[in-house]
Amino acid sequence: MTRPPRQLLYQSYYHIITRGNNHHVVFKSYVDYEYYLDLIKRFKTKHPFCLFHYCLMPNHVHMLIKINKNSNFSTFMKKLNLAYFHHYRKNYGWVGHFWQDRFKSQPVGKDDYFIQCGKYIELNPVRARIVDTPGKYPYSSFNHYAEGKHDVLITNDFIYNTLASTPGEKQYAYKELVISEIITYSYSQNVWGTAKQKYQEKRKRKYNINSRLK
Repeated sequence: MTRPPRQLLYQSYYHIITRGNNHHVVFKSYVDYEYYLDLIKRFKTKHPFCLFHYCLMPNHVHMLIKINKNSNFSTFMKKLNLAYFHHYRKNYGWVGHFWQDRFKSQPVGKDDYFIQCGKYIELNPVRARIVDTPGKYPYSSFNHYAEGKHDVLITNDFIYNTLASTPGEKQYAYKELVISEIITYSYSQNVWGTAKQKYQEKRKRKYNINSRLK
């Protein structure tokens, strides 16, 4: 059966996940991580979007994004993953499917839970017991928010500036930010966030489909 086309709406927010095929390791060294981040930077200039939070895990990648009107995010992901596959094949001799199917895109509501979604993504290395604190993991956006280390890939989370008035206070508040059970529950759901967000997302998608049919 042919899969329906992916519906990624302009001015909408998504949690993006892409995994190695059969959960195999896609980043074997710091060179691989840095190369993938450099590819994001390179292709992001041609297909602009807002990247608020990210985390590169050994066998998968998380990004929390907003799709801009002039962006083709699916094209960005195709170019990114194809370019990285060529790098990996050249260095490690991979044969066969590299990425697991197409990337996953979960809509995320624009409210106070948004920044919690971002921090939850950045806590992946702690949950996986790779590090004991997220600040020790160099391949995520955590230190951009928690330590003030500028990351050229990042557009500041719009909730971040509401946490406090000074940079130091914002960083401290971000470190102390508590993740709601709603976010933990939403992690495996189709939409991240509250029932209200899910209802709004359903209405938005229905409106978009009806508009195309007119």
